[in-house]
Amino acid sequence: MVKIIKKRTKTFKRHHSDRWDRVPESWRKPRGIDNRVRRRFKGSAPMPKIGYGSDKRTKFLMPNGLRKLRVTNVNDVDVLLMHNKSYAVEIARTVGGRKRVAILERAKALGLKVTNPRAKVRTEE
Repeated sequence: MVKIIKKRTKTFKRHHSDRWDRVPESWRKPRGIDNRVRRRFKGSAPMPKIGYGSDKRTKFLMPNGLRKLRVTNVNDVDVLLMHNKSYAVEIARTVGGRKRVAILERAKALGLKVTNPRAKVRTEE
């Protein structure tokens, strides 16, 4: 097992988003001819580039060492029959309560980890 190393966990902020409220923080590439961020001047904000990417072996891994697979019905859980040591089930947010219970039962039978087992499932009071 390779240790998960993130090269950067901070988000890239949009240029001048700290200066004006009308400019949101979500990243947009600067395209101005004189822009110091685009020209990569010393002391200016960093731009996203391919070098910040994760290691291919640890990409998409959760801290517990498993990868997530989003599931919307019971048949999607059966896909992970042979991969219960490398994948975890994540029930999609659009799945209702009744189908959610069926998915949880099938995942337990196959020995799969569910990342969000208590979402939308109400216990008897």
